[in-house]
Amino acid sequence: MPAPLLIADIPWLLYRAFFSLPKSIKGSGERPVNALLGTVNALLSAIDARPPRAVVACFGAEQARYRVEAYPPYHAHRDPMPAELAEQWTRAPGLLASFGWTIADAENLEADDAMGSFARAEARAGGRALLLTADRDLYQAVNQRVAVLEMGKAGAFAELGPEQVLARYSISPELVPDFIALRGDPSDGLPGAPGVGAKTAAELLQAHGSLEAVLETARKADAARPKGAGMRPRTAAALSENEELLRTFKQIATLQRIDVARPLDHDTDFAGGARVARELGMRRLADRLEKLATA
Repeated sequence: MPAPLLIADIPWLLYRAFFSLPKSIKGSGERPVNALLGTVNALLSAIDARPPRAVVACFGAEQARYRVEAYPPYHAHRDPMPAELAEQWTRAPGLLASFGWTIADAENLEADDAMGSFARAEARAGGRALLLTADRDLYQAVNQRVAVLEMGKAGAFAELGPEQVLARYSISPELVPDFIALRGDPSDGLPGAPGVGAKTAAELLQAHGSLEAVLETARKADAARPKGAGMRPRTAAALSENEELLRTFKQIATLQRIDVARPLDHDTDFAGGARVARELGMRRLADRLEKLATA
């Protein structure tokens, strides 16, 4: 089986590391490096567990402008990025590029849009892609050639393919945006349909096939009250009253396509990473990378 393309969600890794590692981890000039260190360590662990043909490190806006314009509460509940993290964020591309990894910035879109686009390009070329992320939006990119690489405890990794997405949500990957629209996504500030939880959302999609078909049935059922015509009257009313908003939620949850070039095969440059890590005052990481470079 060919080696996969590893596609990493760098904003998630930086946030994850910043809030899980001590802020006392400092580098040159007493500048914080905990987020940088944790991100690199996570990527090295993933590379060790699933040796890739190349690595793509994806960045992007914290919230895509068009998503906020479509629904202003999108991400509005999130606190601003801490200054100590923002400072490391600006240094992350240079550090990650020193390993020979491809740096991809989605600019006005989000990192997951770039990740989905690289996964599609890899699958289209007959390759395999692993998406290193905890963002459930990316489950929609999963297919027979694309899996989510889930980080577990003690450095364990698990691949989530179509069967695992189906087992987790009771719907196929391509219906994930429809599912998010109905159930909502608290992490993104999307409330979903009133009174519709994960179980009901899955049942509706299993019965009708898509958000659009669910809304069409709800419209007919709402018009046929009190009998309901194939849907509970209360559910039909909630869906009909929020039809346009639910369509907006699906649009927000759907990954946007970006034109990307499929990366060439490229081994990780541990020596290059060691040089930049040492410049940043990350001595232990540099020592480790130098050993990997000569192994």
